[in-house]
Amino acid sequence: MQRIAARTGALALTMFCGLSLLVAGCGASREYAIPKDVCGVPAGEKELSALLPDGEKVEVTDTSIVTKSGSNCDVSVDDFPAVSLTVEQVDKFYDPMSKRESFRFTNRKKMAPLPFDGSGAMGDKNIMISTSCGLPEVDHLVVLLIARDKSGKDVTDHRSDMEAFMVDFVPRVKKTMACSA
Repeated sequence: MQRIAARTGALALTMFCGLSLLVAGCGASREYAIPKDVCGVPAGEKELSALLPDGEKVEVTDTSIVTKSGSNCDVSVDDFPAVSLTVEQVDKFYDPMSKRESFRFTNRKKMAPLPFDGSGAMGDKNIMISTSCGLPEVDHLVVLLIARDKSGKDVTDHRSDMEAFMVDFVPRVKKTMACSA
């Protein structure tokens, strides 16, 4: 009886160890460094990291989003377009919650008050923030984010990650552009 128990225990231990190694070997990992600048703007590593999937290679298009109005920039991981950013230089405030902007969103919701002048709205995969800039040639900015998630994480968590990124990123855009407001 002891012999059978010992064999069963050894078999169970071997199977457990083998399964553990198999699972560990198949797990996804991040083999790239998080970019310090994104689209010509310094980016918060923690905030950007939350939006990027695991993979081997990250690529940021060379386009600077603060030099031309309406230019966009993409961050891809292993050819998956994870993040797209656009900054539009506009002459007035555009309300992200207006009916005219509803086409941009799935399940649109007004963002909580922002820690800077402006207003924002978010959908399941994107955010639009309209904020003042105060320059003679650039009265306001509209900053748009599309963040595609392939991890399957909860949409509430994804929205929270997008919001954290934008609340950190928009002031960096304004600073890079030397906005006075």
